[in-house]
Amino acid sequence: MEKEEEIRCQVCPRHCILSEGQTGSCRVRRNIKGQNCCVNYGKLTALMLDPIEKKPLRRFYPGSRILSAGSFGCNMSCPFCQNHEISMAREKDCDFREVTPRQLADLAADCAGQGNIGVAFTYNEPLAGYEFVRDTARLIRKKGMKNVLVTNGCVELPVLEEVLPYIDAMNIDLKGFREEWYQRLGGNLQTVKAFIERAAKSCHVELTTLIVPRENDSEEEMKEEARWIASVKEEIPLHVTRFFPRHRMADREPTRVETVYRLRDAAAAYLRYVYTGNC
Repeated sequence: MEKEEEIRCQVCPRHCILSEGQTGSCRVRRNIKGQNCCVNYGKLTALMLDPIEKKPLRRFYPGSRILSAGSFGCNMSCPFCQNHEISMAREKDCDFREVTPRQLADLAADCAGQGNIGVAFTYNEPLAGYEFVRDTARLIRKKGMKNVLVTNGCVELPVLEEVLPYIDAMNIDLKGFREEWYQRLGGNLQTVKAFIERAAKSCHVELTTLIVPRENDSEEEMKEEARWIASVKEEIPLHVTRFFPRHRMADREPTRVETVYRLRDAAAAYLRYVYTGNC
């Protein structure tokens, strides 16, 4: 039970209890005078004009480009994270540039001549600091441009509702289909499933599952996952992606290409659109 000067963060299922001045496990939410504040607001560690297919989105404005912006922090702790230098970083640990929502929206519009369709909030977990996503996405929408969210989906539904009216497409990581695996990653499978179900009712959704050898690479698990996705909407594209050694899993071998194709075929028995990645 929290003390009077403590607050309980409601952004993700970790529900960190924060004392005055304390920052949550996401490295983003901090108790400042009793308020649950976002300390990475407008602090960008990465900004790049990417092909939309890198998000990855295969069935949303293919061939276009999108201005991709990231900050620092994440509420999960995946040992294979390819962006761990920023997702696992605190404010003092990384270089960033500060921009306002209007400045980012104006920059997106300036890039329209280069094929840019809007802004993608990506690289770290954008919803840990959802306020910046919401405020910027609102301005992007007013400019007639698109908003894309690349997220782990391990976020409570009231936070999703804050940004969903302004989001046109999402790629959501579905990291596997076993609760034990999610617990090892610092997440919660049921929260992610609820997030996917709600998002799929309001915007274009694609999912990505990174296949880690000996962790989530069984055909039985992939079939169970694909059946569930189909029960939500069988038109949801699934990206089955090959793992490469990264971060705290640098000693693991890459996923065999044959395994990725086998799991793609297993998922394709239930879903209309299944793609492979990193092969």
